[in-house]
Amino acid sequence: MPPTPRFDRLDALRGLAMVWMTAFHFCFDLSYFRVIAQDFYRDPFWTWQRSAIVSIFLLCAGAGQAVAVGQGQTSFRFWRRWGQIMGCALLVSIGSYGMFPRSFISFGVLHGMALMLILTRFGFSRLPDIALWALGAVAIALPFLVQHPFFDTRTTNWVGLVTHKPLTEDYVPLLPWLGPMLWGFALARTEAVRDWMRRPLPGLTRPLAGLGRWSLSYYMVHQPVLIGALMGARQLGWI
Repeated sequence: MPPTPRFDRLDALRGLAMVWMTAFHFCFDLSYFRVIAQDFYRDPFWTWQRSAIVSIFLLCAGAGQAVAVGQGQTSFRFWRRWGQIMGCALLVSIGSYGMFPRSFISFGVLHGMALMLILTRFGFSRLPDIALWALGAVAIALPFLVQHPFFDTRTTNWVGLVTHKPLTEDYVPLLPWLGPMLWGFALARTEAVRDWMRRPLPGLTRPLAGLGRWSLSYYMVHQPVLIGALMGARQLGWI
């Protein structure tokens, strides 16, 4: 089967989020190594950046699913990619447990994305756009309106209706984060957005599209590289 055409602008948007994420994580790592003093858990300057980065990722994931459905992507290709995401999510949990045993990642962005992709592909993709916009708004609003202690445990906090943020280094529950994915799916089905995605990229932004095509691989290696570099710098006495 010939490869399906890609939308360079969608890949570039994902690549831009990867660059932003790298800068964010580099600053986080500098704080972890006590090179700088920043509160990444409570300072709005950092928490809002995290929310924006995750939102872009999920918007792109939703848009990518809309493109895949429109191009007739087979279930085999979907499940192959899903397996890669879920396998990487498990590696993130294992790796974070080694570094942060008390606050390891049990339901981070890859875990959340894996669940949301199934729900979107095999459930919500059948709905009209107006329903996707409405359900996305409900998903975003619901955690601010409904919380219960039942959802505060590590086995139930993946839903998102928690009374307080769990002790974990990355937390992307179903609610409210399903909202951006549904909105991304609805956006990519509108003709104006599809026309925008089909346009060629300006030359200087083309590397972002290449990065966006390898987003999962890049996501998995960027933190080990950053942390390894900072550990080396510390051993050499540079920091």
